[in-house]
Amino acid sequence: MAYEQYGDPHTLQLMDLPTPKVGPGEVLIRAERAAVNPVDWKLMSGALDPMMNTYFPVIPGWDVYGVVDDVGPDVPEFSAGDRVASYARKDFVQGGTYAEYVSVPAASVAHVPDEVSADAAAGLPLAGLTALRCLQTLSVTEKDIVLIHAASGAVGRVASQLARELGARVIGTASEVNHQRLRDWGVEPVSYGEGLTGRVREVAPDGVTAVVDCVGGVLEQTLEVLTGGGRHVSIADPTVLEHQGRWVWVRPDGTRLESLLERVAEGRLSVDVDSVYPLERAAEAMQHNQRGARGKVLLDLTA
Repeated sequence: MAYEQYGDPHTLQLMDLPTPKVGPGEVLIRAERAAVNPVDWKLMSGALDPMMNTYFPVIPGWDVYGVVDDVGPDVPEFSAGDRVASYARKDFVQGGTYAEYVSVPAASVAHVPDEVSADAAAGLPLAGLTALRCLQTLSVTEKDIVLIHAASGAVGRVASQLARELGARVIGTASEVNHQRLRDWGVEPVSYGEGLTGRVREVAPDGVTAVVDCVGGVLEQTLEVLTGGGRHVSIADPTVLEHQGRWVWVRPDGTRLESLLERVAEGRLSVDVDSVYPLERAAEAMQHNQRGARGKVLLDLTA
């Protein structure tokens, strides 16, 4: 599925395009699953055109699970038939993962343990690596009280679990329908929206030491509940840079992704899947993602 100009999800068309070349240091993946992420339809709308070069026609998608079909020169770590996953973002926008084949730098590719399903492996890369990068940027430890804005969203779900694994106390904002899921992970849920600062102060009177913003538009509340010397990051609001925060835009990293997949295999990390669509219904899948899915929205490339 690809698009030849910027637009909404209905711009997508089923196209026959050449199989990607596999160059030195690259892996050619025969895709079985791709994840739909908000960045896919934001790129399609042209919202990120000032930041990234785009070459039409564009195949969207940055998350993939599949099997190695071929490797380029000097790729001893992968062989044909290996189960792999990747956060397949490149330095330009063109050959993404809504396709039967995708070529990816080997450094961005991770082996998938046998215990990890295709759906979990496809739904993890972008969200998982972003969550991990946020917590590592904040240097979260067991001494921290961490507030996660949108803790039930794709990145927030992983960040909540990883922060608890580190021993931190975690407070997560979410709608009430998602509160029990957060409790299952050991997270203290609070409802988002008006009055958030007061609700956070009720459970953490002295404030929080670290904040992960996964939604944007909450900088004021972040600063109001953050302790002196506290740290904060956002994946959605670059204005945090003006307030001693960090704006996180995650990099592909096969080694870190493999460590996350191992956690899934060991039962220490879960990946929630909302729905799976066949490739030709990618526009419908994007729209479902735009409306706010309760878990990852995936494309089945084998259907």
